[in-house]
Amino acid sequence: MIEIENIVKTYKGGKKAVNGISEIVDNGVCTLIGRNGAGKTTLLRMLSTQLLPTSGTARIDGLDIVKDATKLRKILVSIPQEASPLGILTPYEQVNMYLLGRKFSIPDARRAAESALETVGLWDVRNKPSDTLSGGMKRKMFVSLALASNADMVFLDEPTTGLDPLSRLEVWSAIKKLTGNVLLTTHYMEEAESLSKKVYLQDQGQIIDRGTVKKLLSRFAGKVRVESTTELSNSFKVGGNFVKYDDIESSESYIRQGLTVKKITLDDLFIMRGVDLES
Repeated sequence: MIEIENIVKTYKGGKKAVNGISEIVDNGVCTLIGRNGAGKTTLLRMLSTQLLPTSGTARIDGLDIVKDATKLRKILVSIPQEASPLGILTPYEQVNMYLLGRKFSIPDARRAAESALETVGLWDVRNKPSDTLSGGMKRKMFVSLALASNADMVFLDEPTTGLDPLSRLEVWSAIKKLTGNVLLTTHYMEEAESLSKKVYLQDQGQIIDRGTVKKLLSRFAGKVRVESTTELSNSFKVGGNFVKYDDIESSESYIRQGLTVKKITLDDLFIMRGVDLES
């Protein structure tokens, strides 16, 4: 369990990327969502002991992220968005070396690496240079690091950014095989819906809402989203379109008018706050 106590991170110039978050993050797979600049990556970097908070703190399984950083690094794995493999090394070599660096014995590292690569579907390419692999395979390889390490806590920062739909599904499947607790960030709302036990919505450095996907979307019960290039009654502008929410029974009427009608997803949490999803 992650217990966050009034954690703040202020960068040079006075910008507060994280502004006094106090939260208890559930066990299991949980997801942070929020637009660019909301402070998600900064929060993950502090929780994973890569970045010191300006004030406040957090505990993971009772260990303080500042005072107990050395102990924490033995039980957590953090995979940043920009992580890239050493191209000349194979997936097996990458995972095996990583485990040896975590003080696994040589036989244990070999067994764990082989098992993890087989589990995430990389066994057939285990001996190919990493720079010959697809983007999805490379991301799955990093998930296999977490799986092989048997870490209690795994942080994944936008693990499927830039991947095609099939590769994203493959990485989701690999994430679901992780045995420890997972906290990930994503801009793909379907990813949050597919993977998460609980979702946390972050905006301007603060957690502004949280809950299961069902709970977060309960406010939209019986509604659909209607999109139009021209203004509608009770609509509001988002980017170049106008959006309104109406009862699902009205869908056919809007469709006959040639308007776009969409089912409610986590995207609507952003839209209702006037967030440009393309920003």
